[in-house]
Amino acid sequence: MPYRPHPFSWTPSEGLRHATSDEHPAGGWRDDDKVLTLCDRPIRVDTSELAWLWDTCPDCNAAAHVLAQCPMPPAAGAR
Repeated sequence: MPYRPHPFSWTPSEGLRHATSDEHPAGGWRDDDKVLTLCDRPIRVDTSELAWLWDTCPDCNAAAHVLAQCPMPPAAGAR
C-alpha cells in the first residue's frame, strides 16, 4: 500500500486540482479514472503535466484542511 499521510490525495480535473478520499491506486491515477472529490463532484482525472499547475479547488482545499486537522492560513494580505 502506498504511503498516504492524510486520508485524501490530490488529482487535477476540469481546470482545478481537486482532493479525493477515494482509494489511491498503486502507480497513481490514470487519465479518465473516475473519482469523487471532497467537494462532492464526480470527476475524470487529467494527468497532463500542465494540469498540476491549475488552481486548487477552494472547496476541496477547505475540506482537506479539516481532514488534515490543519487550520487554513489567512488570505494573502489579511491582517
